[in-house]
Amino acid sequence: MLRTLWQFSRPHTLIGSTLSIVALYSLASANRVFDPSLLGWSLLAALACNIYITGLNQWADVAVDRINKPWLPIPAGRLSRNQAGWIVVIALLIALASSAWVSWPFLGLVCLIAAIGTAYSLPPFHLKRHHGWAAGAITLVRGVLVNLGFFLHFQYQLEGGWDLPVFIWPLVGFVAAFSMGIAWFKDIPDTAGDAQFQYGTLAVQQGRNPAFRLGVVVVSLAYAGVIGAALAGWLPSALFFVCTHTLLLGTFLYMAWRLNVQDDRAVKRFYLFFWGLFFVEYVVYPLGFILEAA
Repeated sequence: MLRTLWQFSRPHTLIGSTLSIVALYSLASANRVFDPSLLGWSLLAALACNIYITGLNQWADVAVDRINKPWLPIPAGRLSRNQAGWIVVIALLIALASSAWVSWPFLGLVCLIAAIGTAYSLPPFHLKRHHGWAAGAITLVRGVLVNLGFFLHFQYQLEGGWDLPVFIWPLVGFVAAFSMGIAWFKDIPDTAGDAQFQYGTLAVQQGRNPAFRLGVVVVSLAYAGVIGAALAGWLPSALFFVCTHTLLLGTFLYMAWRLNVQDDRAVKRFYLFFWGLFFVEYVVYPLGFILEAA
């Protein structure tokens, strides 16, 4: 049962959320203050909200997942839809309670993220059915609300003020662009089910190759943006940021060049590799500041 719950939580998203929250805590703590209670409760709220959003999406998309992702717990029969519904509700309650325990503004941030996640999966909005709105929702949550919202939340709790230093903006831009890539890449191997259920993803409407190429361009611009910010003096350890992001960009482009987008298995492997790059960014970005301070 624990393995089923782990699979239902969509582990790659949980890992990404964990790394992002810890990284933002590190960036917000200018005086290297460590408050384990603040980080713990904030992380609990973020992960519970993550499970709510990804779980609700699976609960709502059982029919299409039977075609696109038959190995997921609900279509595979390892978890009933009723059980999944209870998990989703409990996750939402934990997210709301733990964020309210920290502060009311933090509760508002979590509520906003949960509301966008709800609109993504459920009528009347069902943003997932339209590629522009879907990409916008993912970008708004992961790129803007998580990075700016959690940074300001931590900064206020640790330092007692609200301030957006210039170094946070390259990270926001990077993750926003990366989130668009996530939105477009994840739909490429799912064209059969999405087309049958009239989901207007970019891969269904424009084809796999155009959707993939657009994602590659946007993600390349994300890396170029961080490199440009480092050269402009917005980031410390400019050489570190330029070298690491040039290497990561080169690795990404090489893997993209080798990919056959008509091969579903290859695309899914690339998608997991792509999430790996997402993880790496939240390690590399604060590391540049740590090295500068050392």
